[in-house]
Amino acid sequence: MTIGKLYGLGVGPGDPELITVKAFRKLQECPVIAYPKKLRGSKSYAHRIVDVYINPAEKEMLGLVFPMTKDEAILREAWEKAAEEIYGYLVQGKDVAFVTEGDPMLFSTFIHLLGLMKTKHPEVPIETVAGISSFNGSANRLGIPLAEGDDHVAMIPATDDMEQMRQVIESHDAIVFIKVAKVIDEMLDLLEELNLLEKTHVVTKVTSDEEVIWNTDELRGADLNYLSCMVVRK
Repeated sequence: MTIGKLYGLGVGPGDPELITVKAFRKLQECPVIAYPKKLRGSKSYAHRIVDVYINPAEKEMLGLVFPMTKDEAILREAWEKAAEEIYGYLVQGKDVAFVTEGDPMLFSTFIHLLGLMKTKHPEVPIETVAGISSFNGSANRLGIPLAEGDDHVAMIPATDDMEQMRQVIESHDAIVFIKVAKVIDEMLDLLEELNLLEKTHVVTKVTSDEEVIWNTDELRGADLNYLSCMVVRK
């Protein structure tokens, strides 16, 4: 029995032109395209990025729902269901391309699937295709060099532990904070205390047609989208 190959395709931060040639080729070659699907059926961010490259009439489109919850039991059930749905195509000898925004090995949806597939179906060949992350996209859109020479750079999720955030800022030359929306006011207070507000930039849905580059004086109390990055270059 021939087992299909599972591809984790990084499709970039938002602009469809920022996918790699290899990712584009795999989108054309794979008969099955798997993608995260919103519960109410609207297109996910990753799906919208690759939409211009896919003719649904020529592909088997596999939308997978991953609940927005911290309940590990619910998440585990959803991931196992997704893995088995994908495996159902793989055992037919069909290659499956799972698309994820950014890079598949960096804070991506694909990482959970990768671990499950390796554990439950180790016979499945898996390949990942690197993608441009929001980390890179934000720096380039903002025109901010993140590092040169011996500079130290960090990319971390922002949390409500402001002492830890302070230590990260103080010990690096440049920092990209992801998941910053939920603690934006606290981060602004800290950066103001450190006299770094003028060195701080925030961008939402970078490089996409919904991109927003914020002025820092607009950010307090703002209802930021989850896909927002804060770049601090000291």
